Amino acid sequence: MKIHTVFIALGSNIGDRMKALNEASDLMPPDIIPVSFSKVYETPPWGYEDQSPFLNQVIKAQTHLSPSELLKRLKEIERELGRQPIFRYGPRLIDLDILFYDEMEYKSEDLSIPHPEIANRAFVLVPLMEIAPNYIHPVTHKKIVELAAQTETEGIIEYRGKNE
Repeated sequence: MKIHTVFIALGSNIGDRMKALNEASDLMPPDIIPVSFSKVYETPPWGYEDQSPFLNQVIKAQTHLSPSELLKRLKEIERELGRQPIFRYGPRLIDLDILFYDEMEYKSEDLSIPHPEIANRAFVLVPLMEIAPNYIHPVTHKKIVELAAQTETEGIIEYRGKNE
């Protein structure tokens, strides 16, 4: 059984945001084994701005699952935690996105790897840069640190664990 290295973005802006991130990572094993965690960052909403700030984190993990199986498992975790379908970029209890899967480029009807918006999303690049600054994006061929330097990071701050 081949083991793959994946990077997964976690985000939450409803309820106890920190609890949602922690519970999501706790539900990943045995199929997804986190090996490193970025710090948690509080970030302004992206896409639809009339909503609460998000907490965002990136996890580097190992998995034996295929890309489609990994997506299915992450969606199951979102449902287990109580995520309800809302409009695109709307508020969410938990959001789990596959950023990278090995150095693979993968496209299906419901999944694109690498995640197509990585280069535009500072809320993903800032935590990703912390745990994988020299990882080379398989499409742009730029290091994460280079992509992060090209994005606007205003309003992204390390989360210090305020009570929610």
